[in-house]
Amino acid sequence: MPDTPHLTPSRRRRSRGGLRAVAAVGVVLAVAAGGSYAAGFGPFARGDDGPDPAAMRQAHAFLADWAAGRLPSAAGRTTDPGKAQEVLQSFTAGLDIDKPRLTAADDGVEEDEDGTLGVPFTARMPVTGLGTWTYESRLPLREQDGGWKVDWRLSLVHPRLSDTEKFRLEREETTPPKVTDREGVSLVGGAYPSLAPLLGRLAGGEGGAGGPRGAVRLVDRASGKTVRTEASFREKPDPATADRPVRTTLDATWQAAAEKALGEADGKNAALVALRVDNGEVLALANSPASGFNRAASGTYAPGSTWKIVTSSALLLKGAVAPDDVVDCPKYLTVGKEFHNVETSEHPGATFRKDFTESCNTAFIGLRGKLGDGELGKVARTYFGVGQEWHVGIPTYDGSVPAPKDETEKAASMIGQGRIQANPLIMASVTATAVSGEFHQPSLTAGHENGTRTEPLPDGVVSQLRGLMRATVTDGTARVLADLPGEVGAKTGTAEVSDDQDNNGWLVAHRGNVAVAVVVEEGVTGGGSAGPVVHSLLSAVPEDPS
Repeated sequence: MPDTPHLTPSRRRRSRGGLRAVAAVGVVLAVAAGGSYAAGFGPFARGDDGPDPAAMRQAHAFLADWAAGRLPSAAGRTTDPGKAQEVLQSFTAGLDIDKPRLTAADDGVEEDEDGTLGVPFTARMPVTGLGTWTYESRLPLREQDGGWKVDWRLSLVHPRLSDTEKFRLEREETTPPKVTDREGVSLVGGAYPSLAPLLGRLAGGEGGAGGPRGAVRLVDRASGKTVRTEASFREKPDPATADRPVRTTLDATWQAAAEKALGEADGKNAALVALRVDNGEVLALANSPASGFNRAASGTYAPGSTWKIVTSSALLLKGAVAPDDVVDCPKYLTVGKEFHNVETSEHPGATFRKDFTESCNTAFIGLRGKLGDGELGKVARTYFGVGQEWHVGIPTYDGSVPAPKDETEKAASMIGQGRIQANPLIMASVTATAVSGEFHQPSLTAGHENGTRTEPLPDGVVSQLRGLMRATVTDGTARVLADLPGEVGAKTGTAEVSDDQDNNGWLVAHRGNVAVAVVVEEGVTGGGSAGPVVHSLLSAVPEDPS
């Protein structure tokens, strides 16, 4: 893509100095030399009382995506999607920002002399457990490839964010956090390293110890020295609740087993979530490494073939396929690009059940015409709650399933690639919904608002999904779990990342009243990398939680 917007000859002749502010009403545009305004070129045409509506729609859409956590979609609206997604993710996750509120001002829009528009907006950033950081910024937009794009630069996130300076969140706990599991067992200690970064956030929630203090500092990237304090939070402890522990939904036995199980990931970055099928309560949440970013709940990953649970649901819901239908599984299938199966396997004359259990990409892609362009996203949202706003008790990324831009992206979405984004919390919930038929908003603590709206899956679809997942353990790619006690069902996944990185490995499973999801970054295959992690967990815990 070009670095500068396409300019017509008339726009190139236009000469203006500095920035021009646009009033809310009554704007009168003068005729510039060369007649470009009179000709109606550029974002401000003669007679208009504001900027190009298409530019404003793009600005509002970018801010809406950012606020809703749809970071891949927000980044896709910029001139540098890769860098934009990386920065937006690190900014919101690194500063513990939960559910930003971003409001554009339709007046006060400015146009630079190069045609770039600047849309002012107010950012209200709730910093978990501390308070809301509010500031003003400016969203630049430029014309590119016949439309408008957000002109990516660090300063649009915050005016002081730059290549030399960044923000750091500092917390000061007035009292040590007291957090327990569902039975009152303390979760503070070396047996639960993944919880250490989360304890302060949980303790600052409802019924918690209270009294958190902290600040957002602007620091020099090279030296780490503080340049200035951007926001301070100095809440006084509430004596009535200072000694009251926060009781979570976690189970100490499951949490300790989950921490140990991640040792099977061979030192790779990995994350695990286990939750109850009947109510969504999280029993274990673990990350490797234990310190730092919470991959399990805030990560943004392509879910790979574990997403075929949702794709299968969409196909089964409309009767587009049945488990015993023959759906051929060739080695390769070209839809704009060449798609293939893991190790270029093939299964001529396979049934849909075989395609599911062996995770045949080409068979699923071959069924893409059975679904409308937005149908997969609608099923994910309507039945599985993916992409709706979840209130779990800690900051979470709640998934994104955008409508495909073209046939190639639609093919990729059928197998959990393209722009579909999820994490272990989402995929554990997807698994629980698939085998029970009902979505339950996941939770780590009690008393959170549930604003989700979903519909139950039909019993027939649930029965079919359970059968497919059970067959994947007995006869398919999840055989690593076949020797476990209980009736285990599962789905493996291998998700492409980039040409210079190994694939991420996924595995989701259910047994009794528990659903589990694991991702291992650069694990190559799901069965080979995530499989041993799930096996270790389910071998160490009771078949059902109390």
